[in-house]
Amino acid sequence: MTTTVDRRAAMPPFWLALAAGLPIGACMIVMALPVLGHGHATAYRLLYLALFALWAVPLTALQRALWRSRTSWWIASLALLATTYTMSVANNALGDAMAWLAGWPSTRPFAWTDLFAGIDSCWLALIAFCAIHAVVAYYAAFNHAEAQRATALALARDAELRALRYQLQPHFLFNTLNAISSLVAAERNRDAQQTIARLGEFLRATLEANDDHEAALAEELALTETYLAIEKARLGDKLKLKWDVGPHVLRALVPHLLLQPLVENAIRHGIAQRSVPGRLDIRIARDGERLAVSVGNDGAAPGSTSAQAAERSSAIGLRNTAERLEKLYPGDHAFVANARADGGFDVRVDLPYREAPMPAAGA
Repeated sequence: MTTTVDRRAAMPPFWLALAAGLPIGACMIVMALPVLGHGHATAYRLLYLALFALWAVPLTALQRALWRSRTSWWIASLALLATTYTMSVANNALGDAMAWLAGWPSTRPFAWTDLFAGIDSCWLALIAFCAIHAVVAYYAAFNHAEAQRATALALARDAELRALRYQLQPHFLFNTLNAISSLVAAERNRDAQQTIARLGEFLRATLEANDDHEAALAEELALTETYLAIEKARLGDKLKLKWDVGPHVLRALVPHLLLQPLVENAIRHGIAQRSVPGRLDIRIARDGERLAVSVGNDGAAPGSTSAQAAERSSAIGLRNTAERLEKLYPGDHAFVANARADGGFDVRVDLPYREAPMPAAGA
């Protein structure tokens, strides 16, 4: 069942297959020009041209039926050769019938063997039509297969992006619930209540988001601010924030949940490990046709080792972000995560600058 449907979908339209015979008909007309006006040659040539156009319909239907049934190429070739030969013999018979009905005198008595003589031009024309039809059908099947392949790749890419996107949420939820547990254990009930409320806002925002893998930067900033409010309730004055958002970038399209895992990584593996306040720097700016995003933090403590930096660079949020960027912008992005000499850590992302469409009036 599935194979038949696919074969039918891959075929060119019936009219296009018939149109493939137009060049053959044109050649038949050109080849007939030298003999036009000689006796009854014009009538015979017109008859053969009309018969060619007539035979093209059942011949196309037969060839398409053989294609749909997946008949092997050599059996299909023999069937088409036999069919076109029979049609050519029928042309001779109809030509003789036309001459008899018109009362044209014959130079020799009728013989059945004459029906099989002089059919080369008609037969070759019908064979050429089948060949052109086969080329058209192959080209249509090739385009159909390429379209199916592109669709399959797009679906696979979409599934991978969704899996990577959903991977962030349980990781974030686990960390946040762990933070709430710590607040409750420290009897910071008010902070715990605020964190739960912020968590509800964050989850509602992520659940209400559409299925697009990109969102306007303004939406991502609002989501990140909600997450930072959760961390602020846990860390208090220990977390210092510095925002540097350039002008006219709020409509820029960025991957959904781009900033949150980068910010979470900077806080969990850096600032939260410090005994003194640490600063989180978030910079976003447009540079021509590119959008530059940078997230940096002061680091766990002065003198952090390269092993610690390697551990941070392999955190799930960074790996997830790097994989999603590769899926969304293959070969057209940059993702760099480096430890600084002062123990801090910087993540820089470079993306093509594209803007979200303006909302429709009244929406």
